[in-house]
Amino acid sequence: MSPRKKLSDLDRGRAIGWLQDGVAARQVAQRLAVAPSVIIRLKQRFHATGRVQERQRSGRPRVTTQREDRFIQRQAMQQRMATENNIVQRLQATNNTVVIGQTIRNRLHNFGLPARRPVRGTTLTANHRAARRAWCTQHVRWQRQQWAQVLFTDVSRFCLEPADGRIRVWRRRGELFAEGAVRERQRFGGVSVMIWGGISTRLRTPLYHVVGNLTGVRYQNEILQPLVVPALQAIGPRAILQDDNAPPHRSAAVNTFIQQARVNRMLWPANSPDLNPIEHMWDELCRRVQQHHPPPANLGQLL
Repeated sequence: MSPRKKLSDLDRGRAIGWLQDGVAARQVAQRLAVAPSVIIRLKQRFHATGRVQERQRSGRPRVTTQREDRFIQRQAMQQRMATENNIVQRLQATNNTVVIGQTIRNRLHNFGLPARRPVRGTTLTANHRAARRAWCTQHVRWQRQQWAQVLFTDVSRFCLEPADGRIRVWRRRGELFAEGAVRERQRFGGVSVMIWGGISTRLRTPLYHVVGNLTGVRYQNEILQPLVVPALQAIGPRAILQDDNAPPHRSAAVNTFIQQARVNRMLWPANSPDLNPIEHMWDELCRRVQQHHPPPANLGQLL
């Protein structure tokens, strides 16, 4: 067994007693199972100070004061996507205190603000938020059988290259959608395919590959007539169509068709894809595409 490197206060007292009784330092070390150098240093410290306790170690002094710690917290809260270097520079410019990025991370961790990935989302105005709140209030007490009448539809983009996940955001637990912590979604960029689909608690529609720009006429002829109307008929006479407010969905031709086909349509708040449960289906489908080995190398393989 390797010798210990430290002694308890009781063993230090015993060691000094043995040394004062004339026991050699090497023998004391053997009795206490420590290296002889430990006993020699203890003897020297006792002769110099008259104490057997070790001096309390101060450790490395903190490079920031409590006031500067709060400054770091405010910077992260005021600009959620500020980098460590941004905060380092502001601290130096404001307080003339020089720190490294690790210090910033440590202080923010102490405040419960680790770096996390931002949620992607669209920009919401005050009117958007009011409409979303009104929609939620109207439907919060809906029963399961009422939701079972709804066909939720949406278009989603699937890319050959995964999204950039290197950006992090400072936020506490429970601040997933906090102001300044949501990264706006960049639409329709890169090599990708657009897929339309619909789901309800009773059925799902076939997935449809949308090639090119989806106009109102195409939405009516390629999606509503062949896919949506049969799905609504299968759900029942009280079926409700949910689609968003994209221009093709609200064109005059589509509105006329909706009325003639006697389709019940749900009023939907603008910029609210996160309220649509089909988003979970898209997430799962995207996850499966990304887990595919080997990954798709072209659009044909992606489809």
